[in-house]
Amino acid sequence: MYRILAAHQEVCERRNQLRHPVYQKPELLAQAPSQVWSWDITKLLGPAKWSYFYLTVIIDIFSRRIVGWCVADRESATLFMALFKQTCAKHPAPAGQLTLHADRGGPMRAKATALLLADLGVSKSHSRPHTSNDNPFSESHFKTMKYQPQFPQRFGCIQDAKAFCRDFFDWYNSQHHHAGIGLMTPDQVHFGQAEQSVQPACTPSAAPMAEPRNASSQTRPNHRQSQPPPGSIHRGKRRNTKLKFNAGLSHNR
Repeated sequence: MYRILAAHQEVCERRNQLRHPVYQKPELLAQAPSQVWSWDITKLLGPAKWSYFYLTVIIDIFSRRIVGWCVADRESATLFMALFKQTCAKHPAPAGQLTLHADRGGPMRAKATALLLADLGVSKSHSRPHTSNDNPFSESHFKTMKYQPQFPQRFGCIQDAKAFCRDFFDWYNSQHHHAGIGLMTPDQVHFGQAEQSVQPACTPSAAPMAEPRNASSQTRPNHRQSQPPPGSIHRGKRRNTKLKFNAGLSHNR
């Protein structure tokens, strides 16, 4: 009987099944600062059990710089609207240039947030449903913060959380050498100091003098000048500062 059903393509589920649509993977390209921002909310443990503080962070994916943040005792779209307005005032961008990426949390999909972005001329982008690695830059930043040796297990009050975040973000923007931007600091990339920070590895004036040759050195192979074997990894190459935001890749940091 099953052979007859299979021949007529009838071996399938006969009940009504809900089919989820195929969502497109979000891909955004940032070629300069203030083109693509990513934001997310994470919990900070409070003084007692089941008490939390909510940290909202906005990061520029081109330079990995933290452009806005706030700590609150609740998670709401109203608090994000005030934070986003302050961030746009500090880092103005032409209308239609900025794109804001986030996951599908409650404040991210709120109607008030969508109306604010439409009024400011900011395009919105969301992660795919039930896909945790579609917002890799914010998740990677939260891991860097929470894996710091100075990160406390719990915060005594909201003032302690704000003080820690203020010191951490100052260090992160100005002193942290980020692996995703060629071991440069976010401030150097954000303010166009990347080219001045990269020094040439060797200049003609600093080239080493040639070693004197003799009969024994001519017959012995020079391993220093030999070419690397095929398939070897060439290290020391300079990273490209143009960053492509592929939100579906989880290895970005």
